[in-house]
Amino acid sequence: MTQPIRTFHDAPEPGGVREVAEGVFWAQMPMPKPLGHVNVYAFDEGDGWSVVDTGIDTAQTRAAWEALLAGPLAGKPVTRVIATHHHLDHIGLAGWFMTDHGASLMTTRTAYLMARMLQLDVQEAPTPEMCAFWRSCGMAPEIYQSRLSERPFNTADATAPIPLGYRRIREGDTVEIGGRLWDVRCGDGHAPEHATFWSRDGDLVIGGDQLLGAISPNLGIHSTEPFADPVGDWLESCQKFLPHATGEQLVLTGHRLPYRGLPVRLRQLIDGHEHALGRLLEALAEPRTACECFDVLFRRKIGAGEYGLAMVEAMAHCRHLEARGLVIGRLREDGAILWQAGE
Repeated sequence: MTQPIRTFHDAPEPGGVREVAEGVFWAQMPMPKPLGHVNVYAFDEGDGWSVVDTGIDTAQTRAAWEALLAGPLAGKPVTRVIATHHHLDHIGLAGWFMTDHGASLMTTRTAYLMARMLQLDVQEAPTPEMCAFWRSCGMAPEIYQSRLSERPFNTADATAPIPLGYRRIREGDTVEIGGRLWDVRCGDGHAPEHATFWSRDGDLVIGGDQLLGAISPNLGIHSTEPFADPVGDWLESCQKFLPHATGEQLVLTGHRLPYRGLPVRLRQLIDGHEHALGRLLEALAEPRTACECFDVLFRRKIGAGEYGLAMVEAMAHCRHLEARGLVIGRLREDGAILWQAGE
């Protein structure tokens, strides 16, 4: 009988940690809503700590780490940062740990290069490519006009500079963390070459954002790679992980609560997107822009704070149906792509 999903019910208190397995300590770092926090994990290496993911680079997050290192993690330095992927809430303080604490960095090549590239890619105003992409999605005119006059958010705004030099990990590697051996398995869709770690003793999986429990990670297309297929990459990754998943593994997630029941969760993630794609295909019997598909895909009102994430995910689902040969996109005079099911 398939094991149901079972989650932890008690998150660590602010400024505290919770031991989730022998020598493995879970803490939460603050970040803006809607997520509100990112999970980080400290692994006891005997003479120091290996930290998995870091949070964003803000004064509040640095203070939270300083409190942990002076409190429940006192007495040992952080000697290594392991970043699951390049997003700023996961790698944002890696450079600070390297420069100020003498830690090393271990991550995938794609994560390292993406993080450094985005850190250097500072834009003071929207670029022509950004504007063309927003128009292609059918962005609401009032939001588009507002964005034209705003400074774009830059990754460098909340990421400490990352020095040169890191240890590369890749698919199929075996690494030691906290006295355990772990197999590295990489996924795609939410972030390219997102590392997950599967303990050889079968007890733990470090899932980052690739294996979230209560929520599904954003699968978005952006102006950097407007013809990508993150939904296809995501579904392929979920299928790849299934043979390695068991109901008893404790999955250490990047957000919300760790859980057990990974086979069921992977099926939920696959089925959820397949059902959304089915609804979308049916709705595209009539032509729509990506932004006109919010009601079909999300089945709830999308607020101003969620608009950007919803837009890039809606475009990603349209692109995936295109990759399957099920819809065709035609460029409208205003630059928006009208998607419609093929005959």
